Amino acid sequence: MPMTDVPSRLGAALSDRYRLDGELGQGSMATVYLAEDLRHDRKVAIKVLRADLAKSLGRERFLREIRFAARLDHPNVLPLYDSGEAAGCLYLVMPVMEGETLRTRLDRGEPMPVEEAVSIAIEVAEALDYAHRQVVVHRDIKPENIMLRDGHAIVTDFGIAKALVIATADSAASTRVSGPGGTPAYWSPEQASGEEIDGRSDLFALGCVLFEMLTGEAAFTGPTVQAVIADHAVRVPPNVTEVRSSVPEAVSATVVSLLEKRPRARPATGGLVVEALRALDAPAASP
Repeated sequence: MPMTDVPSRLGAALSDRYRLDGELGQGSMATVYLAEDLRHDRKVAIKVLRADLAKSLGRERFLREIRFAARLDHPNVLPLYDSGEAAGCLYLVMPVMEGETLRTRLDRGEPMPVEEAVSIAIEVAEALDYAHRQVVVHRDIKPENIMLRDGHAIVTDFGIAKALVIATADSAASTRVSGPGGTPAYWSPEQASGEEIDGRSDLFALGCVLFEMLTGEAAFTGPTVQAVIADHAVRVPPNVTEVRSSVPEAVSATVVSLLEKRPRARPATGGLVVEALRALDAPAASP
């Protein structure tokens, strides 16, 4: 189905429940539409998977993978209102989030205040700890999937990355999002090599995000996916305090532990990360 046909066909198929009001944005894997939830009189965001991914994944597997994410109920996790298939489209319905993504915040071009960065990392770690205890691994923790609202962090897109891993693995024609799911700059070494992963892979990604918040630079870079993976394999990022001397050693040590190449060398749970960061004295963590 041509993407230009999606709004009209999807709008017609969902007209008894939602009214599509326009497009909010596009990504490599999905398009997001603003809509009115007619049953509950509220604005929602409807994320529609790209047609080739939807075809490869299939309705049953999509709903099976999303079902686990739909059970998550945590203040730092964006809730999932609804999901399904209509007019040949696989879709998710979520709240419309006010605020900005962490990526938008970082794109201002300067490191964040240490207290703010640590606060965001704590809330993301709390969300991950909760999700991992429900046996849900995110697989795509990155600044684009962390919303900032009223000074708090909200993690988005739980459950979607695993569904897309299945779709891209099954679709030989897919080239734009091929690979083990997620975003290369934030992949753990085991994720980059296609190994089985657990929650410690998400914690590695959190370490990448925290490094970037504190230094203003990505922990791993490269002009291509292969170059980024090679950077992961051969380079250890500098100690955060070497880049920014005002960062407390305890914060830098937490980043180092999160970016350990071997999963068993990292903190075992998000709860341990929260404990480590909360143990910091407030004065020592000031900007």
